[in-house]
Amino acid sequence: MEKSSSLAGRPVEPQSKQSRAKALVIMGLVGLAVLYNHLPSLSYEGFQQQYYDRLVGGAMSTCVESPYGRFPLPDDPFRFIPCTNAALPPALDDPQPERSWARLFDPNPQHWSWGNATKEQSLHESDPYAGRGIYLCGYLDVPLDYTNESDSRIVRLAITKYQVSGLAQAKTVPGVRTRSSAGSKSERTIVIEPGGPGGSGTSYTWRAAEAITKRLSDGKFDVLGWDPRGVNATLPAISCFPYDADRDRWSMLTGQYREVSGSPEAQLQVADAMNNATFRACWEKHGDLPRFVGTAFVARDMEEIRKTLGEDEMTGYLVSYGTGIGQTWANMFPDSVGRVILDGTEYVRDHRLLGGFGWTALDNATDAWRDGFLGECLSAGPEYCALARPRGSEHVSLQELEIRMEKLVVSISQRPVAGYLESSGPSLITYSALVAAIYGALYNANTWPALAQMLYELEAGNSTLAAAFLDDSDWEYDPTLPSPPSPKPSTDELGALVICADSYDAPLPPDGLVWWQSLWANMTAQAWISGNSRFFNVFPCQHFITYWPRPAEVYRGDLDHTLKNPILLIAETYDPATPLRNGRRLLNEMGKNARLVVHHGYGHSSRDKSTCTDSIAKAYILNGTVPDEQETPCFADEKPYLYGVNATGFRVERTTAHDPIQAWREHIRELALWNPRLLPRM
Repeated sequence: MEKSSSLAGRPVEPQSKQSRAKALVIMGLVGLAVLYNHLPSLSYEGFQQQYYDRLVGGAMSTCVESPYGRFPLPDDPFRFIPCTNAALPPALDDPQPERSWARLFDPNPQHWSWGNATKEQSLHESDPYAGRGIYLCGYLDVPLDYTNESDSRIVRLAITKYQVSGLAQAKTVPGVRTRSSAGSKSERTIVIEPGGPGGSGTSYTWRAAEAITKRLSDGKFDVLGWDPRGVNATLPAISCFPYDADRDRWSMLTGQYREVSGSPEAQLQVADAMNNATFRACWEKHGDLPRFVGTAFVARDMEEIRKTLGEDEMTGYLVSYGTGIGQTWANMFPDSVGRVILDGTEYVRDHRLLGGFGWTALDNATDAWRDGFLGECLSAGPEYCALARPRGSEHVSLQELEIRMEKLVVSISQRPVAGYLESSGPSLITYSALVAAIYGALYNANTWPALAQMLYELEAGNSTLAAAFLDDSDWEYDPTLPSPPSPKPSTDELGALVICADSYDAPLPPDGLVWWQSLWANMTAQAWISGNSRFFNVFPCQHFITYWPRPAEVYRGDLDHTLKNPILLIAETYDPATPLRNGRRLLNEMGKNARLVVHHGYGHSSRDKSTCTDSIAKAYILNGTVPDEQETPCFADEKPYLYGVNATGFRVERTTAHDPIQAWREHIRELALWNPRLLPRM
């Protein structure tokens, strides 16, 4: 019998083996293609999709797709999303904060906060946001107590970044050339902090980031600001009143200045009792949290931000009290110092003294009033300053103007002036409110024409403008606005808690209020404009250790550590809050680790524009270069009252100059950002 023709048992030829292998490969590829189409997680885009779906708690395929993709990105430690009005950090008791945060992402770019349009934008008519920076909102969780690892509580820092490159579209749009850098992080990030204590870094970013990156880096570097612990949107936020209206109510009673107190001793007793009541409320509401808000912990937060940015060196622009944070941080983390500017320098050794935050800052206010507000007014002339207009004589001298203003202020201390506005009804122009307004205006010489107009009219018996100015700054509670569903009072108490925590170990006076009464008298005698305000900044410290005997950490080291790179200091000749001597004392201690620019101008920090100051600052931020000399003088480009006026006498730029009320409102908004405690409340 012949053998069956079946293939069974027959050895397979090599060609047959190759055919089968090819078939298996083809089948495998087909299978992978099918899987790829049905399992999007196998691609990076699919990974993002799956990550986002898990984050928000379910598939979001029905949502409108953003042309720039979805946020937050999977690898972003700040969890940035494009800023909208809803982009506030999730509550600390939220069991799934990242999911809640992701759900705040709004895919509609029209709702996002973009930077101002640029010339480059006009080249991309089909993409209205090409060439525009973007404001990104995020948050960063840090330990509440850096000194105790067993304490699991956290602080959720609110972060806002202005990204100069904008965003890159997820898909290519025909006819639109996207910049290769679009959507990318800049080489360095300028970290900013406006001061206070209590100033909001996120608000500062919103208001000034575009100007800062242009001024310091020609628009090359991103700008990032954060709300320090206890402030504004950072959680927990520290406010010791349930409503702003409650704070407003008591400030009327406790904030009267010494010159109008029938009995300064009795007034001090009232203020002291209210300070005690306020700190008691803080303790009842927040427990031990004030132990963790001091400058040393804020400096540690800043270092955590640097590390999270992934930058080996810090690049920063820190202003006013922010310079105190910067000095502390630099000497705690000297190897992290990159290119950091401290503008409007404080000297943190002063803050370790009882009342030091107040009585060491009185040098310049009176000089800024006499030489600056009054003297530059007369130099500019009556066309630009109302107070330079003669009243009965052909020429107004500085001595005569000083006497007139003193007479006006003293008369108001003896009897307030009646005022009226249709919007708010009857009011009083009080000494305390008027002097507080003058002090705040010395921070910003751009306000001086408006203030001069108001004082000129008030001197003539017309109180309408004065009533309007003070009405804009009297109250935190605004009865004209509807009550929000979840009213959140402002975090004003944070400032006093930081000041007192930083000086907690300064011995209290054995004679109690007798010492404080003497300090109040001395401060107001030395500086009638700023003495009361600065005294009330520090007076609550009489009661701090009653409720919090010891902060978790304070920095008591020297300020002369060897830094990785030198710091650039800027101190102003007529700064009403941070005297020039602060910068010189700090420079003397820091030695080769710092350079000082002496900025000859008016206002708080180097806001009085100087091409000289700006060129040094820009070279430092862009290239790390510092002047050879330890101290370099620079002068403001223009004089107050004449900003924007060219050599022929024509004003090149006029913004709010025509409307003093509008100019004042702009000033109040900015003052609230720099230092909420400066707003007049009486």
